[in-house]
Amino acid sequence: MSGANESLDIPGSDNTSSLYPLVSIITVNYNQSAVTLEFLASLKQCTYPNLEIFVVDNGSPNDHPEILKEKYPEIKLLMTGKNLGFAGGNNVAVRKAKGKYLLFINNDTEVDPGFLEPMVNLLENNKEVGMVSPKIHFFHTPETFQFAGFTKISPITIRNKAIGFGEIDTGQYNHICETGSIFGAAMLVPNKIVAEVGMMTEVFFLYYEEHDWAERIKRGGYKIYFCGESLVKHKESISTVKESPFQIYYLNRGRLLFARRNTFGINHLLSQFYLMVIAMPKTFLKYILKGRFDLAKAILKAMVWNVTHSKKSILNETILETTT
Repeated sequence: MSGANESLDIPGSDNTSSLYPLVSIITVNYNQSAVTLEFLASLKQCTYPNLEIFVVDNGSPNDHPEILKEKYPEIKLLMTGKNLGFAGGNNVAVRKAKGKYLLFINNDTEVDPGFLEPMVNLLENNKEVGMVSPKIHFFHTPETFQFAGFTKISPITIRNKAIGFGEIDTGQYNHICETGSIFGAAMLVPNKIVAEVGMMTEVFFLYYEEHDWAERIKRGGYKIYFCGESLVKHKESISTVKESPFQIYYLNRGRLLFARRNTFGINHLLSQFYLMVIAMPKTFLKYILKGRFDLAKAILKAMVWNVTHSKKSILNETILETTT
């Protein structure tokens, strides 16, 4: 990039608005302004002509997010002052977004110039679709899939599989179809969905909140879609360290919480038995045997949190505010 200010050139004429409904792009920054600048640089090449862009700084303690506004004065930089988590950070911008469609996208991504048009066209022409994700490539291994849709989440194990994971893109997933769940790294959602079912639930803080939201949207009568005509590249593992106590705690906490909120009847009982009696104790022992007592402690902490936080308000929590 060159120059002090790099304009994102965001037009919004009446004619443009009629042909291209406003899309509010929302990304969250936490101690990664350099990465976020790379994301904004790729977004500068976006061919979709009617955008508003929100960057939410989630209370970065070791960063200078003001540089984002200096380089790109057109963006709307929102400072939370504290870490609100994935859902909480995104929801700060949702409350201010005016777009017909809201694009939630990780700051550790880069986009293809024409990535938005196919997803917007899908939502414009199919009112049964409540959310859509593009195909995702690993940024550092070009043409390699991270995501081409999901299988359904098992109501017992609370696991699913990313379709196409690790495959080379030869065009085999250049289609549009219904998928088992959404991918939180990039998801386009009609604003009217937020008005109907509420924003993402903030109790998760990190992990599984997008899947929880997808389940609520499906229960509202909508479908979740994958759009293989749109491409985003994801710099996986920049934002969280794999197999860190932080990651292991929130991943397992979220998995248990998702099961509590989204399984019912016999499946609810079976999922709780499987997770609390089989899967997580097994993982706990694995970490003990490997000498990773910090990770074992994180597993135990996640289990204890779900036992001690049993109020119905947690199970039923949803943010019902509508956007303005």
